[in-house]
Amino acid sequence: MKELKFKTNINCGNCIKSVTPFLNQIDDIEDWKVDTDNPEKILTVLAEDDLDASTVSQTIEKAGFKSTVLA
Repeated sequence: MKELKFKTNINCGNCIKSVTPFLNQIDDIEDWKVDTDNPEKILTVLAEDDLDASTVSQTIEKAGFKSTVLA
């Protein structure tokens, strides 16, 4: 299990509602959450070790949002 973090523009409850079906379709994601109180709107993903950060980023883009992987 690994934790991935992304800076996003997912900034409210409606944004979270919009991205939910996209992130939930990735089988390797165990859990995820967005800290909308953080100015950088940090998305934290708890995932299987073989999930690539680019897969999550591409999925976020399909939902209409932007993301940057945090080291």
